[in-house]
Amino acid sequence: MDVFAIRHGETAWSLSGQHTSTTDIPLTDNGRRLAERLAPVLAKETFALVLVSPRQRARETCELACLGAHAVIDPDLAEWNYGEYEGLTSRQIRERAPGWLLFRDGCPGGETPEEVGTRADRVIAHARAVDGNVALFAHGHILRVIAARWIALPASAGQNFLLDTGTLSVLGHYQEIPAIKIWNGPLA
Repeated sequence: MDVFAIRHGETAWSLSGQHTSTTDIPLTDNGRRLAERLAPVLAKETFALVLVSPRQRARETCELACLGAHAVIDPDLAEWNYGEYEGLTSRQIRERAPGWLLFRDGCPGGETPEEVGTRADRVIAHARAVDGNVALFAHGHILRVIAARWIALPASAGQNFLLDTGTLSVLGHYQEIPAIKIWNGPLA
């Protein structure tokens, strides 16, 4: 059983570096092209379960990757709630809070790393309960936390897993040990 972790395609805010959680914005034209490139890769696999974030950018990526007909919306796959930092870049946030790090400090009015880790653990438990491959269509920071929790690291270790838009990662096993098979994989 493998878990295919797919980050949504590019949006205007991912391009500008703005933190986007609850703001529900669409993919850019390039984001749609990135999502469409996922379809032939994912068509080679069989999925027992397809989970998608409730946000339109993840749902649109799932649709363009030709797995939307089988997708189940999972609120636990929503992006990290940035609270008061929604729509701001890291530079703007550090002007308000010098030294701020998302994976250590969380967000005022939003979520802590531990709260995101709890959601990630529920997604992982759901995936592990399925007999077969699972696809997750979600967002950069939640998927980074899922990767960390998959290999039994704290949620804060998600800071060590960089993730581009429109990429495919695969979480699997080395014998019986959870492992990362592919991370931030390009499709070309």
